[in-house]
Amino acid sequence: MSQPLDPVELSRMARRVVELRQEHRDLDAAIERLQADIRADELAVKRLKKRKLQLKDQIARLESSMIPDQPA
Repeated sequence: MSQPLDPVELSRMARRVVELRQEHRDLDAAIERLQADIRADELAVKRLKKRKLQLKDQIARLESSMIPDQPA
């Protein structure tokens, strides 16, 4: 069973989630702009999409770790 997180650590993790969500939104906007440009580099778009998925996974892991364990 994992140890409960202290309030300082929870606060740090919550701030990190907010930062990651902002980066995720920014990437979404950048991807839309690139896809609207007919001359856009497809490799660059793929890289941005991959980074966006990595951020989504990282956010999910952090949010999951912030949820306290429930007794069985």
